[in-house]
Amino acid sequence: MNSEIKEEVPVHEEFTLCGGVETQVLKCGPWTDLFNDQSASRPKLLIFIIPGNPGFSTFYVPFAKALYSSVNRRFPVWIISHAGHVLAPKDKKILSASGDPNAQEIKDIYGLRGQVEHKLAFLRTHVPKETKLVVIGHSIGSYIALQILKHAPELPIIRSCLLFPTIERMSESPNGRIATPILCWLRYALYVSTYLLLKPCPETVKSWLIRMGLQRMNVQSEFSVLSVLEPFCLANIAYLGGQEMVQVVKRDNETIKEHLSKLTFYYGTIDPWCPTEYYEDIKKDFPEGDIRLCEKKIAHAFILRSYQEMADMVADWLKDDLSKADIATSGSED
Repeated sequence: MNSEIKEEVPVHEEFTLCGGVETQVLKCGPWTDLFNDQSASRPKLLIFIIPGNPGFSTFYVPFAKALYSSVNRRFPVWIISHAGHVLAPKDKKILSASGDPNAQEIKDIYGLRGQVEHKLAFLRTHVPKETKLVVIGHSIGSYIALQILKHAPELPIIRSCLLFPTIERMSESPNGRIATPILCWLRYALYVSTYLLLKPCPETVKSWLIRMGLQRMNVQSEFSVLSVLEPFCLANIAYLGGQEMVQVVKRDNETIKEHLSKLTFYYGTIDPWCPTEYYEDIKKDFPEGDIRLCEKKIAHAFILRSYQEMADMVADWLKDDLSKADIATSGSED
């Protein structure tokens, strides 16, 4: 089934200027421009994936393809990279939003708050206001998804699925205790060492190193992942990570309470970024919420091994919401 998905599902890559920064967007399905598509088959709903950190959208393609197939190819599935995490190839055209050609630059766009504003800017300029949204956040993408609900109540989000959500006490988690000193105190040493090692490295050598790494992980990528070894991108990844450790401390219970009916949480049992006590605590605080604990020992980085399982589960959770969207679509066409 996986090889079938890879061969058959169309994925369109584009780089667009968003908040003044080139941004990679990968789009599953035949719909690449929701504004100018006036056909009767234009979807009334978009599934929007916000990655974790690093925000390399290309690693989410197998999950997006599987999800697109699992919802019977009725709705587009788009993945957005984080600002500054992916650089466009030299020959790639950078698009600008038709409705906002002079998009205002976002202050501290590579930081956590800036990344939230970056996603909001994209949704406001690239998605028609009437298009319903299903937002899927993974890891820190879950925190960003919650912030979108908080700061943009006008967006027609009908469901937010938060997968392995890092929405509280990040620095206290097992991985956070290791990452915090590196990202917060040794960050500049990290910058200098990666710059000295990677800046003079020829692209052919970087490509070979990445190819070897992907082979060892048994991961395939149909789009360039050279940004994985770009000092500029690695610095932005570390900067965002450092802000996560400092800022993602207290769970935003107010936003969760206000939007609980449209939230689905999925916690892992072997997740060193959100231990099971975080699941138990939120379950205790919101017993009526759709808060699930993984029964399959799926890892935090599910996109590498368990993307098909996750896609099938997410599609099942969305069944009722998507059925209503289908009814609304057929009703508007009559």
